[in-house]
Amino acid sequence: MAGGRPRSFDSDTALDRALEVFWRQGYEGTGISDLTKAMGINNAPSLYNAFGNKEQLFSKVLDRYADGPARYIREAFDQPTARAAVETLLHGAADATTDPDRPRGCITVQGALACSPGTEAVREELAARRAAGETALRERLRRARSDGELPAGTDPEGLARYFATIYQGIAVQAAGGASRQQLHGIVDTAMTVWPQRADA
Repeated sequence: MAGGRPRSFDSDTALDRALEVFWRQGYEGTGISDLTKAMGINNAPSLYNAFGNKEQLFSKVLDRYADGPARYIREAFDQPTARAAVETLLHGAADATTDPDRPRGCITVQGALACSPGTEAVREELAARRAAGETALRERLRRARSDGELPAGTDPEGLARYFATIYQGIAVQAAGGASRQQLHGIVDTAMTVWPQRADA
């Protein structure tokens, strides 16, 4: 017996379309009908068969976001110095959150800031992803202090929290209409707190 009708849509394209809907409308503001229409899927059962329920689809969309519009994050951490990593991260965020071809802001910052009790798991996943980013930044700064790039008295935890706050603030400002030029200016101002070694 045949295993059912073949899918009549491209999974990658469908995920990209779901990403845009979630990005524009947030998790709670996006209905299954919004998703099936945008993704070119006939009905909800077909969506569930291909991607799981709405929460599972959203998780797949976040992975897609990390590999696509937010790939600048990985590129930032590949920079040779901690300062270059932070600058690349923040300037990358300024560019990505104001890309005229995409929704403004950042899906991991704005995707589920407010949720009803039944969608707490989604908010927790987004919070965990943001926390993981801050942890990676903190570890990079700790390494920079150990390597002598940063002064011995530098507080990696506080510095990571500061730059994570700037990073998330860029997304909020972008969603509120701040220009790319304004956001790059914010990054330049934020970088003035970078700890300087006495012998630099």
